[in-house]
Amino acid sequence: MDNSGKEAEAMALLAEAERKVKNSQSFFSGLFGGSSKIEEACEIYTRAANMFKMAKNWSAAGNAFCQAAQLHLQLQSKHDAATCFVDAGNAFKKADPQEAINCLMRAIEIYTDMGRFTIAAKHHISIAEIYETELVDIEKVRGSRETLPANKCLLKVAGYAAQLEQYQKAIDIYEQVGTNAMDSPLLKYSAKDYFFKAALCHFCIDMLNAKLAVQKYEELFPAFSGSRECTLMKKLLDAHEEQNIDSYTEVKEYDSISRLDQWLTTMLLRIKKTIQGDEEDLR
Repeated sequence: MDNSGKEAEAMALLAEAERKVKNSQSFFSGLFGGSSKIEEACEIYTRAANMFKMAKNWSAAGNAFCQAAQLHLQLQSKHDAATCFVDAGNAFKKADPQEAINCLMRAIEIYTDMGRFTIAAKHHISIAEIYETELVDIEKVRGSRETLPANKCLLKVAGYAAQLEQYQKAIDIYEQVGTNAMDSPLLKYSAKDYFFKAALCHFCIDMLNAKLAVQKYEELFPAFSGSRECTLMKKLLDAHEEQNIDSYTEVKEYDSISRLDQWLTTMLLRIKKTIQGDEEDLR
């Protein structure tokens, strides 16, 4: 069957699915098993989507998967809905990157609501890759309004990547966003935070890496040198060199001024483990 034949079959399946949905809304279907017709429609929309994929009609495939996802939500089948939104996102990647992001974000919302944080993190990374390869040329949008939404997504990905111990990916993002922030009057102040987070990721890989990274960031962005973040990094490096856990109390001093969020707490505990050999409470 050629592509036109596959598309024709997919269109016929769409029409059948739409009839099932329409019939499920009738009075008698409401009394006698309307939900079973919705379940059948979900299956048919998915078959149509896969047929569109075979025909390489990626937008139509994405739309059909979205239709199936919406019906799964109607049936309270959250896992199936999220799976269909991911399938839709993967189809749209080949035709409409922004729509791919929208679908993946819907899946992330569902997985997060279900407590499936690792899967949500994985799809955040997929979104970042779309931004990096399809939507965002950071050099072209530097300082423009487009930078902000792209950075927001990339930073979220960096945070997840670090938690998943994908440190180099996190470092690359934090350094990229930090370097770009230096040139923006609006974002300049936040650059030190990004370099701090990159340095923490370096520390989780190797202490020497972290030491060299701190030196690089000080040269690149002199304002980082006098910051509390840089001071804390240097004291952590000293504590590691001396294997002196008492020096780690500097974290408490930092925490008293800038409250540690969950991400920082996780990273600092990992670093503390390299100094002490076990994970204890930071406070």
